[in-house]
Amino acid sequence: MGFTDRVYFKSICYLLFCSTLFEFTLWGAKAPSSEDQLEKIATHIIVGKVKAVYSYKEREGIPLVSGYEYDHKVVEVKVEKVEKGKISESLVYVRYWSRKWKGIGLPPPGGQSYENQPKRGQLCRFYLAKNSYDGLSKDENQDGGYNVVYVNGVQPIKK
Repeated sequence: MGFTDRVYFKSICYLLFCSTLFEFTLWGAKAPSSEDQLEKIATHIIVGKVKAVYSYKEREGIPLVSGYEYDHKVVEVKVEKVEKGKISESLVYVRYWSRKWKGIGLPPPGGQSYENQPKRGQLCRFYLAKNSYDGLSKDENQDGGYNVVYVNGVQPIKK
C-alpha cells in the first residue's frame, strides 16, 4: 500500500468514525405537529373534560447512574363532542407519558415528553390513535386502547 492509499484509507476511516459520533446528535426532539398533521394521524378526535389523571412511574437503566424515569399516564375524559371517528362511550380513557432524566450528567439525545399534559377539570381537544400509528410508533399501539398523538395531541381549550 502506497502513501496516497494509506492517506485515503485513513481519511475514509476518520469520516466513518466522525459520522458515527454525530449520528446520535441528529436524532433530537420532535417538532410539534400542525393541526392538519394531527388530524391526519388521529383516528379519533374528541373534546372532553378531564375527570381524573392516573399514573405510575417506572425507571430504565441503572439507578442513580443512568436512565430515565417514565411516568405512564391514563386520563379519564368525559366526552362532550366527537369530531372524528366513532365513539359511543361517554367516558374514554386515553394514555400518554412523560419522562425525566435521572442519570448523572446530561441526558442522551432523543424524544421528549408529551406537550400540554392535561390537568383534572380541564377542557381539552384530544387527538387520538387507536390501533394505528400515533406519531411515535405503530407496533406499540395494537391493543385497542387510545394513545394521544405524539407529541402535542392534547390541546387545552380556553373558556
